Amino acid sequence: MTTASCDAILIGGGHNGLVCAAYLAKAGMKVTVLERRGVAGGAAVTEEFHPGFRNSVAAYTVSLLQPKVIADLDLAAHGLKIVSRKLNNFLPLPDNRYLLTGGGRTQAEIAKFSARDAGRLPEYERRLDTIADVLRALAMEPPPNVTDGGWWKGIPQLLRAGRLGKRLHKLDTTLRQELLDLFAISAGEYLDRYFESEPIKAVLGFDGIVGNYASPFTPGSAYVLLHHVFGEVNGVKGAWGHALGGMGAITQAMAKSAAAAGVDIRLDSGVREIIVENGRAVGVVTDKGDSLRARAVVSNVNPKLLYERLLDPAVVPAPVRERMTNWRCGSGTFRMNVALSALPSFSALPGDGDHLTAGIIMAPSLDYMDRAYLDAREQGWSKNPIVEMLIPSTLDDSLAPKGRHVASLFCQHVAPVLSDGRSWDDHREAVADLMIATVDRHAPGFKNSVLGRQIKSPLDLERDFGLLGGDIFHGALSLNQLFSARPMLGYADYRGALPGLYLCGAGTHPGGGVTGAPGHNAARAILADRRRF
Repeated sequence: MTTASCDAILIGGGHNGLVCAAYLAKAGMKVTVLERRGVAGGAAVTEEFHPGFRNSVAAYTVSLLQPKVIADLDLAAHGLKIVSRKLNNFLPLPDNRYLLTGGGRTQAEIAKFSARDAGRLPEYERRLDTIADVLRALAMEPPPNVTDGGWWKGIPQLLRAGRLGKRLHKLDTTLRQELLDLFAISAGEYLDRYFESEPIKAVLGFDGIVGNYASPFTPGSAYVLLHHVFGEVNGVKGAWGHALGGMGAITQAMAKSAAAAGVDIRLDSGVREIIVENGRAVGVVTDKGDSLRARAVVSNVNPKLLYERLLDPAVVPAPVRERMTNWRCGSGTFRMNVALSALPSFSALPGDGDHLTAGIIMAPSLDYMDRAYLDAREQGWSKNPIVEMLIPSTLDDSLAPKGRHVASLFCQHVAPVLSDGRSWDDHREAVADLMIATVDRHAPGFKNSVLGRQIKSPLDLERDFGLLGGDIFHGALSLNQLFSARPMLGYADYRGALPGLYLCGAGTHPGGGVTGAPGHNAARAILADRRRF
């Protein structure tokens, strides 16, 4: 057994861990990152999954990555380049009509289905953009932390709440009410306020169920829709893009930035347990049995994984144990990559074109999405699943041999854990066949163009990336698991349940997605505490 010492140990080299580590090192701290896998990046990595074909393995598209993080870590200088989709979304319909969004075409496209909806779109976008602007700023700040530590501990939280109040005061009464509604109502109910056309509600409502094991009619799904419009690409708000080289290009740039600042990134170095002495986190024991000590232990894993597997239950306060018992995980996600001999041709819009650079949504209505969720609840997966397909090789020819392509399939709904003792290992191939067949219905010949495929069931996502139940957000984005309640009341400021313990992952505010915000915010909390170490 060997022993080393540093200022901070990061458990998990995913993107938030790398961001946090880079900020700490730039501030002069000695930092070590321990990553279980043989590559840094967590769920944002690029791999060769078929000879000559590379793609993003889990996380697959860019929008939510914070511009401040990109600038502060100088990611462009470390090789990151992001290009925008030529169109945002393409929705092929069973009757061979279609809807396109983005590229200045959205309103005219909507008018094909409803002149009324086309007229309502600007007001919908104005309201959502105004609310999103406020929440974008809040994403880079810790939320007010509910505390029972006395008035002197409460003063900073009151000041923080006051700053929050000022930001919300920028919204008029109507928009403040709308923001409250977005936290509580369903995506379907929210969209019904503006639109009558099923295709427009489908293309917008899809954001309400991305990574969310729920129906678009589930209360709270409107917030998930809002969460997915926070982003921007190259200064364009609400846009989506592709990192050249795949999502791994983001985390490799982060790793280079962190290493340049002096961070020691150790691969193939999983953590078995956190060392606690006299009620304080003081280090970790690796899977190899090495003991490393630090003044701060920073977790970039799901809070449930942290408190239930890496800590002795005897040292975890009872309220935290109870909260983690009830911490809801599970995204309902089945992820695939496919190597293609040729581009797909959709019946609704045959041939090549800008629509193939978009997010291609195969789910024609909110009712279709609702049935997909109910099917998954009943039998484990949807009879008619929801599939979003991206073809990043239309924007990045480094991913596939010349004339060939790669596609990402983000598929829903599937049960995070199958009932009756069934294992995803026994059903993953059959469900993958179903997903391919679903695309083939919209683009005949797609199945025959598949040269190879990579499958990530919820169980695969858990084993490979620590995403419990395949949860891409490290915990559902429901009202009781957001803001000051993420991961729980009293611990929303990135400080853990033990002195010396911090959290920097997606299980903290503002939640999931490749944002870098939790890593940024956690670093600020750690640096504020540095004099107390």
